[in-house]
Amino acid sequence: MIKLIKGGVYLIDGKLLKENVAFMVESKKQAAVKGTMTYKILAAHNKGDAENLRIKFDALASHDITYVGIIQTAKASGLKEFPVPYTLTNCHNSLCAVGGTINEDDHMFGLTAAKHYGGNYVPAHLAVIHQYMRESEAGCGAMILGSDSHTRYGALGTMAIGEGGPELVKQLLGQTYDIKRPEVIAVYLKGKPKKGVGPHDVAIALIGATFKKGFVKNKVLEFVGPGIKNLSMDFRCGIDVMTTETSCLSSIWETDETTHEFFKIHKRENDFRVIRPEETAYYDGAAVVDLSRIEPMIALPFHPSNAYTIKEFLENADDILGGIEEESKKLKAGGSVLRDKIKDGKVYVDQAVIAGCAGGSYENIAEAADILRGRSCGSGKFSLSVYPQSQPVYKCLADNGYVSDLITAGALFKTAFCGPCFGAGDTPANNGLSIRHTTRNFENREGSKPTEGQFAAVALMDARSIATTSANGGALTPATEFEYSKKIKKYYFDKTIYDNRVYRGAGKPDKSVDIVYGPNIADWPEQSPLSENVLIKVASVINDDVTTTDELIPSGETSSYRSNPCRLSKFALSRKDPGYVSRAEEIRADEAERKATGKLPDGILEELGFEIDSDVLYGSAVVARKPGDGSAREQAASCQRVLGGIANIAVEYATKRYRSNLINWGMLPLLCRNFDFKVGDYIYIKNIDGIIKGGKTEIPAKHISDKKVKDIILFMDALTEEEKKIILSGCLINYNKR
Repeated sequence: MIKLIKGGVYLIDGKLLKENVAFMVESKKQAAVKGTMTYKILAAHNKGDAENLRIKFDALASHDITYVGIIQTAKASGLKEFPVPYTLTNCHNSLCAVGGTINEDDHMFGLTAAKHYGGNYVPAHLAVIHQYMRESEAGCGAMILGSDSHTRYGALGTMAIGEGGPELVKQLLGQTYDIKRPEVIAVYLKGKPKKGVGPHDVAIALIGATFKKGFVKNKVLEFVGPGIKNLSMDFRCGIDVMTTETSCLSSIWETDETTHEFFKIHKRENDFRVIRPEETAYYDGAAVVDLSRIEPMIALPFHPSNAYTIKEFLENADDILGGIEEESKKLKAGGSVLRDKIKDGKVYVDQAVIAGCAGGSYENIAEAADILRGRSCGSGKFSLSVYPQSQPVYKCLADNGYVSDLITAGALFKTAFCGPCFGAGDTPANNGLSIRHTTRNFENREGSKPTEGQFAAVALMDARSIATTSANGGALTPATEFEYSKKIKKYYFDKTIYDNRVYRGAGKPDKSVDIVYGPNIADWPEQSPLSENVLIKVASVINDDVTTTDELIPSGETSSYRSNPCRLSKFALSRKDPGYVSRAEEIRADEAERKATGKLPDGILEELGFEIDSDVLYGSAVVARKPGDGSAREQAASCQRVLGGIANIAVEYATKRYRSNLINWGMLPLLCRNFDFKVGDYIYIKNIDGIIKGGKTEIPAKHISDKKVKDIILFMDALTEEEKKIILSGCLINYNKR
């Protein structure tokens, strides 16, 4: 289905050639490097040199578990008004169901901040963040930065990047997004999908082929090839939004008449222009996707890359589910019970959801309705919930009869809400298995709490196969084995829905409007700058191959406390290492004593067994093999910082955005070659400020374990000049205050 090509390739007149076949002289190769869509869009937004990019974005976007912290940080750093269009959406804490008034307090903060600083505000239940940005803000050749990892609008010719909140703060303060020029991978599409295959099938196949190999990590995916013309815009967007799960930096697609039609429908024809590579363009690798060979796919727990064809899974269900049961034993005593889903040679699931920026599109839901028309989801424990991604999509589905078809079949129709994607809605019963056309299926991402004896699991599937499974009473069924018409009525967009409800104040700040604060909205606690030396105590060690941001700071009910840094920090690692918070707080208390008395407590000095310099910063660290996969949420880092964290130690960082979050919160993103740390160990680094100022990447340190001292070398990937200053200052807020 998908072939990966390592090493350079050329796209010449629409055909792919390996570099060693094309025989390009160096001058022509350099010209071809500049022939990609990626190069041209980045160059148009770059304020730095050709290799060290300093990007200014055209627009920003956040939702209601990120925008309060971002605006509070920017305000503390001197924000006067939003310098670019900034859209505040409300699709994560929409239900206002946890914590009393605090969610709606955040919404009132957002509305009044949009008015005060000059931004846009989209009320709760009106649209999920990414669909609103597609419908209203994306434009061909533009760049958008969002505080959500699935910020992807490449199918509309917009290069979009999801990052932690501090990167948006920098844009709000007139600063830049600094990166080395990324490598570019061609995703060459050919063929045409067969009936019953949807965008999630293509996306899961692509993620399965690339993620574990690190083939596209921190690179830009550039979609080209003759297969693009065979995909509708909803289909393209459905693939595009899932590129986040490949670990790529961003994405961009060729635009054509289908793209043009999208902008016409949404009354924004002026935002369209043709974007395509030059006749000769150079790429650092390629993924060739034969759309005609893609089969209905399933991504099994606990990652979107755990990809199988549904047919392959059903043929080997006992072995595969047995393997997942074994893996789940790491989460709680006894593990899960998933093989009991196998009955009479079939696999029965307990629940299904079609939702969010990936699943809730017009075409996904309309085809699901076509499949379920005149059928029933059944009256047993199996249930199907459907969340359209915006009210305009909902209205068109209703007007065209699809809502009626689905609710008559027994599906539950709900409003635009991201909850099922991050564990704040439709949590299955204990030992439940849910199939979802959503973005992620990490452990406890669906809302269960394994450390409290609860376990549930999610598998990702396309809406079409979810519908056929629903029609078969929950028996897992690929849509290619089901007869349906696939004749979908044309989509129309009713702009008056947004005209009547969205506050559009970009570029029109009104200082007469005071920002409204609720009792849960708190300022960031002060952070100490880096000292000459650091003493680090290990507060948690995570041995898993990959650690997600959902494990570092769980989603779900914690979302209600994202506007209160100290209160939220109590949840840090609560589902992975429940003892972490108390250990970190003890270290933080010892540092407070050091500041007050001028020396560390005697017990620490006794454990070290040697004298250390007086100019020292003492704090905690989390040690993990590969932390930071998944969400862009800055709180995965900021909660550690609030608890007194001053470093992470890793073999590698799963994403650029997590490493950036560490840096922006003044934490050292250290790397190690030997993973031999345990809780309670110390790491002492002399002259760390000089090492950072000098740009050194090798860091001599002492590792103290059970009073035994050994010299080790830690590492740190190169920092930009601004990143150095942020770490030395103690965090981005301190840097901007200075």
